[in-house]
Amino acid sequence: MDEKLSKVDPRLLELLVCPLTKGRLSFDRDTNELVSERARLAYPIRDGIPIMLVSEARRLED
Repeated sequence: MDEKLSKVDPRLLELLVCPLTKGRLSFDRDTNELVSERARLAYPIRDGIPIMLVSEARRLED
């Protein structure tokens, strides 16, 4: 496993939803982010902890 990737419990990922839309999130292994397609936001994962703040999320480009 790539050293830069944080390990997040898969069970936790199943429980998390986008704080903006309350919709499902998908895990992007390449960017180490949780992605909300509906909100067009990507939430970072730092040291294995998902940062579920809209203010910390990256806007997805079209």
